Amino acid sequence: MDRVRGFLTWLPAEVFAALLLLLAAGLALALTRFCLRLLYRLAGRYGQSFLQVLVTRSQGPLCTFLVIMAVGTVLPAAPFPYATTLTLAQVLLCAFILALGWMLVTALNLGAEVYLRRFRLDVEDNLLARKHVTQVRILLRTGQTLLVIVTVAAALTSIPAVRQYGVSLFASAGAAGLVLGLAARPLLSNMLAGIQIAMTQPIRVEDAVVLEGEWGWIENITSTYVVVRLWDLRRLIVPLSYFIEKPFQNWTHESSDLIGSVFLRVDYTVPLDRMREKLKEIASASRFWDRKTCVLQVTDTPGNMVEVRILVSARGGGNTFDLRCEVREKMIAFLQAEYPEALPRQRTEITGNSLDGLLEQRRGTEEKVRRAA
Repeated sequence: MDRVRGFLTWLPAEVFAALLLLLAAGLALALTRFCLRLLYRLAGRYGQSFLQVLVTRSQGPLCTFLVIMAVGTVLPAAPFPYATTLTLAQVLLCAFILALGWMLVTALNLGAEVYLRRFRLDVEDNLLARKHVTQVRILLRTGQTLLVIVTVAAALTSIPAVRQYGVSLFASAGAAGLVLGLAARPLLSNMLAGIQIAMTQPIRVEDAVVLEGEWGWIENITSTYVVVRLWDLRRLIVPLSYFIEKPFQNWTHESSDLIGSVFLRVDYTVPLDRMREKLKEIASASRFWDRKTCVLQVTDTPGNMVEVRILVSARGGGNTFDLRCEVREKMIAFLQAEYPEALPRQRTEITGNSLDGLLEQRRGTEEKVRRAA
């Protein structure tokens, strides 16, 4: 170091010290990027795509961490005044804590991604996968929030002025702490609700739910709210606490098997046995039917009609809806083609006196028309 300083005696001490720190940071950054790039190419050569993702995701925090370490190592040898060296040391300590927190958050994300690689949501029987994905996503966001809070708090504590101000604030201003606690109550309640949902799992990702009169699927669960993808592709944003405090329907809580109902109102002359045969034929030919439930029953006789209820089962809310529509359309087409007299009709009985009255009224109308002409 003295020999290098001898070659640069014409530079001021502060400039030489700054160049020394920049050189250390540049060398650390160049060496780290070179090693990561080499590792990325080796992973690609051997077909390790996940290792490439790991290198890419960890490049930012790792480079920042090693640059801070290199600058911190060279700082004692830099000819800065004592006050400047002390200030830079405090800044590096704060940056070190923040970089360490960044690395921990990245490691947490990568760990969750590695764990969820074993589960697939794009299969028919995905109940176990939805359980694990829901738990990991909620706990991941809760862990990220806690890590950010702890990291920022530790970084601020490393600065004496901020640490003393914070201690005096919370020691002497109890009312301010109470106000902050009341203001943060919705956030805290949603975080606690998220932990409770992760443990008890009243909802999971891709569950079919009905809430606030809307039907859709759970698309995403964050640390404070849930995104519900509605049937018409709208998005309903609901706070997490809603699913703990209010009732809602979960159609796929234990399994994705559902029973859909179709109601038809037909005439009393409808051939029920023939309708049952046709229903079996329609259900067997449908790709949505799960081969479990296929029932036709008369459930009511409103007025001059017969109410027929059809029950068919399918896997998942979307398939159940499509199966209901298919059965309804094909049953109506069947009745129109083969039994049109079985469609709803209004019956009117005309007695003899009523018939004479109608004929007299018609003759009176014809007489008025002739007079007008």
